[in-house]
This record gives sequence, structure tokens and C-alpha cells, in this order.
Amino acid sequence: MYINGIGNLTAEEQKCLISLNSSENNLFTNGKDGVTGVYSTLDKKLQLIEFSDKTLTYVKSSSGHPAIYELKKPEFKAPAQAVLMDLDGTSVHSESFWIWIIEQVTAWMRNDKNFHFETEDLPHVSGYSVTEHLSYCIKKYSPKTDIKDAVNKYFEITEYEMNEILEGRGKPGAFTPAPNLKEFLYTLKENDVKIGLVTSGLYQKAWPEILNAFQTLGMGDPVDFYDAIITAGTAIRKGQSGTLGEIEAKPHPWLYAETAMALGITDKSRIIGIEDSAAGVMSIRLSGFAALGVAGGNLDQSGMLPFLYDKRENDGLLSLLPTILGK
Repeated sequence: MYINGIGNLTAEEQKCLISLNSSENNLFTNGKDGVTGVYSTLDKKLQLIEFSDKTLTYVKSSSGHPAIYELKKPEFKAPAQAVLMDLDGTSVHSESFWIWIIEQVTAWMRNDKNFHFETEDLPHVSGYSVTEHLSYCIKKYSPKTDIKDAVNKYFEITEYEMNEILEGRGKPGAFTPAPNLKEFLYTLKENDVKIGLVTSGLYQKAWPEILNAFQTLGMGDPVDFYDAIITAGTAIRKGQSGTLGEIEAKPHPWLYAETAMALGITDKSRIIGIEDSAAGVMSIRLSGFAALGVAGGNLDQSGMLPFLYDKRENDGLLSLLPTILGK
């Protein structure tokens, strides 16, 4: 099986795609108007529309802003000139904390303090935007809840919990630096590789995470260390803009595309991204960059294997260095 933008798929990779007769809203139908195949990823968040010479990616959206992008195969050339890194789950292990926040909001929606997510919910409440997460929860658990009320409750709970953390009273182990993060980052710096931090999280949630992690590691101010930091909607570094935030966050390409622009690197073959979530991997790929995956997120459940540059299992960030540096 061959997919433009990916290449020949192994038997294992073919299991990551679900064959469909037509795409979302019947915009594309297999066998009509040049369409040779329609596929969905396992998490059903993305659809691939295959033609003889190209593949289009249909990005669904619970907030009503879908988009179609062409999926092109990246040509990475080591050593990298820039590494673009996700925050949650890749640089800092905090995904369980944010799932817990969404769980609290859902419990509030249902007026059930004992509410807990089911295992099947996890791919839908991590890796995407807050609006996407809450839209899923409303549809499944509380159809009468207004999304605006849910979002307001989310920020109310988040503000309280973040203040508790800053005051030393918060949820234990909320933000933990990824294993060997410090050594990994310093190795990139020693090899003159620029580093961009990229997150779909809004500033209010993203900044305390990385600041807390750097304090734990004794690495000083993240703004002084990273060459670019892009969060959804709000810039951290003076002179840099934020993206479209909650509307066009991952898996749309703009967060990673903007970070690369901020770094001033135009050769896409010298840029590589690192992610633990399906939305993040597709954001990297749709930006035109090669993507590396790290364990612990929803890559396996979502069927991201075909989209990864290096498909070998890794043992953490340090195991990615040979691929990144070509050593």
C-alpha cells in the first residue's frame, strides 16, 4: 500500500489507517473525481484523501473550523539546524494533570463529584485544544451544557489550581521535567542547534509548567534559554506573535510553522519536531517537517506510526540525539 506524503506502508502501518467510502460531509468519495482512497486515523480526528499524485489531509474540528492541507513527505537532512519541541508530555510530564482538570470540569457538568473518565476517553482529552477536549466531553457526557460555560469553568478551576501550585499547595507531581531533559537540551546547544518550544496550551497554563521545570532543573529563565517559545494565542518573547490559539491549534500546522519562522530557518529539511501526541505529530507533518515521537502520549492509540520519521521505539529524549545530530 502506497500513500503520497508517506510512502510504502508496512503491514503494521496499514493497521493504523481505517478505509472509508467517503470523507467528512461527503466532500470526497472513493472512486470519484480522481479520488483513489479515503482513510481515517485510528482516533478519527484526521482523514486522508488520496489521489494519484497527492494526499490531502482533512482536519476535523469540534469548534467548527475544519481545514484541508496537502500532506507532503519531509526530507530530513541531519544534523538538524533546529529542533521544535512540544511542552506537555515531551518536555514536561503534565498531561495527567490537565486531563484531571478536564475531568473536574466534566464532573461539574454532570454534578457528579465521583465522575472519572473511561480509558476510551483519554485520546480525546489530551493533545488537542481545550475547546476540542470540552466539546468531546459535552457531546458524550453532558449534551445540554453550553461550551462557553464549560470553558469558563475550565479557566476558573485552572486559575485556582495553578495558584495552589505556585503557593506550594497544589497537586503533587503536577509538572515533572521529562527524564534527561536537561542533558538533552544542553547537548543540542553544544551542537549549535536552535531550540523552539511549541505548545497548544494557552499562556496561563504553559508558562508555569516550563518555568517550574526549569527551576527544578536549575536552568534559569526559559526565555533566556530557548531561541523561540510559541504558545496558543499569546507570545512570550517580545516581537513574536501568537497563533490563532484555540481556533487553529494542533493538529493545524501554524504553531510549528510560526516557530520555525521565529527561528529564521527556511530550509525545512534541516528542521525536525518532537511530539508525544497525535495532534502534535500531524501539526509537525503538515508544517512540512519530519516528526519524531516519544512514548507516553497517544501516538499508538491514534495510529501515528506511518507519520513518524524514525519508527523505531525510543528510550527517551537522549535516544533521539543520533537521528537529530547524525552521529
